[in-house]
Order: sequence, then structure tokens, then C-alpha cells
Amino acid sequence: MMFLKSYFRFYFVIFLGLLLAAFQANSADEDIATPAAPTVAASAYILQDFATGKVLAESNADAKVAPASLTKIMTVYVAFRELSNGHLHLDDKATISQKAWQTSGSRMFLEVNNQVSIEDLLHGIIIQSGNDASVALAEHIGGNETTFADMMNQHAARLGMVNTHFVNSDGLPAPEHYTTARDLATLTRALIKEFPEYYRWFSQKEFTYNKITQQNRNKLLWRDATVDGVKTGFTDDAGYCLVASALRDNMRLISVVMGTSSSNVRANENQNLLNYGFRFFESHRLYQAKTPITEARIWRGDSKNVSLGLTEDLFATVPRHHYKDLKAVMNVDKNITAPVKEGEKFGTVTVSLANEVITTKDLVVLKAVEKGNILQRIYDQALLLMEK
Repeated sequence: MMFLKSYFRFYFVIFLGLLLAAFQANSADEDIATPAAPTVAASAYILQDFATGKVLAESNADAKVAPASLTKIMTVYVAFRELSNGHLHLDDKATISQKAWQTSGSRMFLEVNNQVSIEDLLHGIIIQSGNDASVALAEHIGGNETTFADMMNQHAARLGMVNTHFVNSDGLPAPEHYTTARDLATLTRALIKEFPEYYRWFSQKEFTYNKITQQNRNKLLWRDATVDGVKTGFTDDAGYCLVASALRDNMRLISVVMGTSSSNVRANENQNLLNYGFRFFESHRLYQAKTPITEARIWRGDSKNVSLGLTEDLFATVPRHHYKDLKAVMNVDKNITAPVKEGEKFGTVTVSLANEVITTKDLVVLKAVEKGNILQRIYDQALLLMEK
């Protein structure tokens, strides 16, 4: 009888253990589930993590829509590229043409034949959304607006904006002038990443030119201290649009809302998307670029080991409170033979969460290793033969 009691007690404990394990597994799965994004009153929208590019919410993100003044994000991006390669300087002067002066819509209030610095034009575009400033800048850089639009389209293609086509620099309506919420997020991410020294201008709340002070139309700059850009837009066919970006606790999000019914709605919907992203997700840098994260045996070299790392920082975006559950696995080539050059690929690092792969990046040589001397090569060859 005692034997039977011990027997049943033993298996009952095992049963309880299995039941508890199953419950914990189910609880873990439930914890990873993230609430759905809020309903957004817009024709199209997208919410994206800046560091990883991970999309956190979207609807009709690839629908071709009129961009209105969001076009100017590309206009200034082209100018920033020209500044970075030395073809343009902030103190260069642009002559204001009759065409630029008479451009309709929002204005910087330029005057014909005036000489205006590139820096002032950029402020007039970014802060005041001046159509006249956009045309003046386009003419100065491209010679005419048509050529400048070709430059815009070349950069769009290079960035992977596959559903975008520009015909002007200011965003005034035209049949073949269109983009998508996803493409605008791609462009904004590139602008912030490539030109942090100029991106700060997007947070400026007002700008005065020709004794006329105009305020930035991005209402989120006043409502939310973490928002530092980006650009508003409006035409009758585009509706009220806004690309916004915010930085909280070292995590940056980009939200794009297209085709809303008012300036208040576009601000509110962007705010709702940003709050959702920051509330339910977190982004972390797992590995720093150009820093050794592992070493591998190298044969026949002047060193026994070679340092491997990444060409760019590796970030991961995960549901909040699940950073500790991330797993990284490195797969390194076992037969690396000297000489090897800096940048050569010899493995991968794969990051996963709950058995789902988040990202895989190449492991590259951080410092070249040359051939060893004759004794080193003979010794390593002998070791290799022994291992076989």
C-alpha cells in the first residue's frame, strides 16, 4: 500500500510539473503578443523604428498618393547631398527668378532678383514651407526645376523609393507627382541618418525672413518635447499630411500620416501612433560597429586569430520587456586561411526572439591578417592534416 502511495505521489508531482511548464510556456507566448495599433483616421499611414527599419504599424502604406509639401523633404535631401559633396555651400547666394517669386501657395516672401543664401532658403523651406524658396533652390542647384526633379527621382531610386515620382520641388499638384507613406518613411530615415547636423533645423519652431516671422506648421513641436520634426503638407487632393519623428530614451520612431481631414487630426493621429510605438516596443543596440564581437582561428597567418565584427551597429526592435529574451547565435567559418582583407565575410550573427529570426548580419574581418612566415605556414599545415 505504501508503495502505491509513493508511486502515485511521484507521478502526480511529474504531472504538476508538466502542467506548470505548459502554463508558463503559454504565458510567455501571451506576453509577447502586442496590442493592435490604434485606429487611424487617414488614407494611409506607417510607423517605423528608425534604428532597425522595422514597421510597427501600417495601412495602405504602398498606395500612391499626392505628397503635397512633404515633397520638400526630398528637396532639402538633395540640397544636403550637394552640401556634403562640396557642390554647394550654405553661404552661396541664389538669385530669385520671376518663376520662383510667383509660385503659388505657402511662401517665404522672396523678392525677384534678390540674392538669398542657401541657408536661408533651406530654413524657408523646412520651417516656413515656402514654395518660392523650393523653386529658387531647385533652380540654383539644377539650373531649372525639371532637371532638379530628375535629381530627386535619381535619389528616390537609389534609396529604394519604388513607388515615388517627382515632377516639381514644392509639391503643388501634378498628375505624375506621387509617393507613398512607406517611401516617405524611407526618405526620412535616410535624411536623419545621413545629415544629423542639418536635421536639427526641422525642430525649429519659427523663422524670420524679410521682417516676416512664420511659425512651423508641425503642431507636435509644441505638444511633445520629444518630437523634433519633420514636415507638414496640404493640398486639396492630398489632404492634411504629416511626417513626424520623436526620440525617447534613445529610441527614435518615424510616423507618416497621409490624407487626414484637418491640421489637428494629422497631429493627433501622428501622436497616437508615436505613443503606441513607444508604449509597446523598445529598440536596443546589441553590437557596435567596427568592434570585435568574436575571434576565429586563422590558419597560415602571421596571427593565430582574426577579429570579426559588423560593418554597422546592430539594433533589434522587440515588444517591450522582452529584450532579455533575445538570443544571438554566431556561425563562424572554421577554415579561414590567410591572407584575409578587412571587410571579408567569414560568418554570420543571427538574432532571434521566441524562435523567430529578427535579423541576420554578416561577420566581417576588422583587421587584415597577412600570410605567416614559412615556419608558421608549415606548422599550421601540419595541424590541419592532423585534424583531418
